[in-house]
Amino acid sequence: MNAKQTLLQKIRDGSFALLTADAIAKKLRLKGKAASGLEDMLRSLVREGELLCDLRGRYGTAQQFGAIRGTISGNERGFGFFVPDDPELDDLFIPHRALRGAFNKDTVLAFAKNPGMGDEGEVLAILQRGYTQLVGTFRRERTGGTLHPDDRKFSTDIFIPSDRCKGAADGAKVVAHIRSFEGRMPTGEIIEVLGKGGDFFVEELALIRAHDLKEEFPPEVLEEAQRQAQRSPLDDLSGRVDLRDELIITVDGEDTRDIDDAISIRKENGKYHLGVHIADVTHYVRWRSVLDNEAYERGTSVYFPDRVLPMLPTDLSNNICSLNEGVPRLTLSCFMTIDTRGRVIDKRVMPSVICSRHRMTYTAVTAIAQGDRRTREQYPDLVDFVENAVELTRILKRAREAKGGIALDVKEAKILYENGKISIPDYQRTISHEMIEQFMVLANESVATIMTEKLMPFVYRIHERPGEEKAQDFFTFLREAGIHPKFDPSNVRPKDYQELLRALEGSLLYSLVNRVMLRSMMKAVYSPENVGHFGLASDCYCHFTSPIRRYPDLCIHRIIKESFVSPEKTREKYKKFVTEAAVQSSAREKNATEAERDVDALYIVAYMQDKIGEEYDATISGVTSFGIFAELANTVEGLVPVETLPDDSYEFIEEKFLLRGTKDSFHLGEEIRVRVAGVDWGTRRVQFQFLAKREAGA
Repeated sequence: MNAKQTLLQKIRDGSFALLTADAIAKKLRLKGKAASGLEDMLRSLVREGELLCDLRGRYGTAQQFGAIRGTISGNERGFGFFVPDDPELDDLFIPHRALRGAFNKDTVLAFAKNPGMGDEGEVLAILQRGYTQLVGTFRRERTGGTLHPDDRKFSTDIFIPSDRCKGAADGAKVVAHIRSFEGRMPTGEIIEVLGKGGDFFVEELALIRAHDLKEEFPPEVLEEAQRQAQRSPLDDLSGRVDLRDELIITVDGEDTRDIDDAISIRKENGKYHLGVHIADVTHYVRWRSVLDNEAYERGTSVYFPDRVLPMLPTDLSNNICSLNEGVPRLTLSCFMTIDTRGRVIDKRVMPSVICSRHRMTYTAVTAIAQGDRRTREQYPDLVDFVENAVELTRILKRAREAKGGIALDVKEAKILYENGKISIPDYQRTISHEMIEQFMVLANESVATIMTEKLMPFVYRIHERPGEEKAQDFFTFLREAGIHPKFDPSNVRPKDYQELLRALEGSLLYSLVNRVMLRSMMKAVYSPENVGHFGLASDCYCHFTSPIRRYPDLCIHRIIKESFVSPEKTREKYKKFVTEAAVQSSAREKNATEAERDVDALYIVAYMQDKIGEEYDATISGVTSFGIFAELANTVEGLVPVETLPDDSYEFIEEKFLLRGTKDSFHLGEEIRVRVAGVDWGTRRVQFQFLAKREAGA
């Protein structure tokens, strides 16, 4: 054992643990060159990852420091927060000095400076950089320029040398690759000039780049898609049930192009026979093909008001896979028999071929359901179909409520971009939306149950029970609001939340409680382990119904089809892959959701710019120390800064979602009147002016 290894062993066994180089040298009675040599060895061990060194110059192992792995969440003011990988551990506040060059999204090792005496921490080592490139605004300088990142959580500029500016003009929106994180500020090079900063479509493109979304497909992927699209669906129908003569329809929005689900329904002897028919994308996208690899990397289609970034090329997504009206299409069908109590008494899934009779819209189906004479005359063959579907929808809704399924009122803005104009109609939810939602949920449950019973590796859609801390916070909020909750925060059930909402329906507190409840719950993710879906009160759930736009659906379609042929081979083939697919799909879904939210915010700002000065009724949707957020009927949300509220001294009470003044207070769910005061393109935020409070129902 050489001197370096001996030194490492002494630190590992605790003899020299958490000591400075000087203290170790003193213990070894080393001076001069010998002491300098010791320091060199210690630095070498740090570079090799064997040891860590804190800001006080102490050396030790990660375990000795109590270091844990996690991610930095940055702040534009230069400090950050350490978010541990272990969800059971608390976040740590990291002052700027203690970040040690770590930035937003970096994976690091960190430790609590005074365990049990506060929440301040220190970064010990940077394991992986969160960014390799950034989008931002370029500013010209004599020696080159700087990139000011759009991501405000990345709290420093990037220096761009003069020979790496790629001809970017001052104020241009650019993409820069970070070459080095060393020195006073990171150094980078411009790899793409997007255009003039402030231009609407340049800003949209910047968001697409910032979220690392792909606009184009590689040539080899397009070529493979084209080859597959030329295949006839009728070439090989062996093993498929032929449903081409059945009355099967699709129901989608007017602007939908990739249609991946269709339904059939009939009523017989008091039972409902429901068929949910899903595009058989796996017939064209083979395992480990270039198409499959590309779909895996993308994870999901991403939808913006003016474009779609599809998971699959349009030759597949809009053509051969899409269940277009009047053409034969290959499908995977889930057949369910349901009694009048909403119980599935029989279920099976099998490959099929269909021919959609009608391409229906939510608007037209709702019109039939509501008895619109003209629409019923236009589609006479769908009158009984729709009436049976509406009956079954109401039965399924009652059955899910009886199970404890939580009917959260989650509104989503529908931003339309047509002929260069942006519009945001008021939020609407019709019986046809409920119908498709209930049928798809039932199919997802049925398929997940079938495959679980077959003991197949699978990608489940899970929604875990709220953590005890969040459930306790929600419990406390309810008591503060004068509500006496009957559930146990340590073992909350979906039925507890559902009964709470039901008891409050029609009251002033309903909207408020709905919002707070949503924030107290976990996020749904993909997992190879089935832990159920809390929100749906479902023991077993998956995503089966959208393989054109979601990779988990595509993955489980393969497992289903291959399990018919060779169950054992299927188990062996996918037992590891389902874990990889779940992790990748969850990450890509999260990224896509954030990108869609950011781009929607951009369109909302552009839309509301023309509404400055106009007045609207609104509901308080968020309360913070710096102001209140208010939501309009079309789901557009804006900020009323605290300094613009009626002259008063305000205190933010977080646990009550309350901004309390000496004269007045503002709480979540309260109805107010606002005026559009302005828009901020940098933060993509609308600013409102508070005018008055509204009486409920006024």
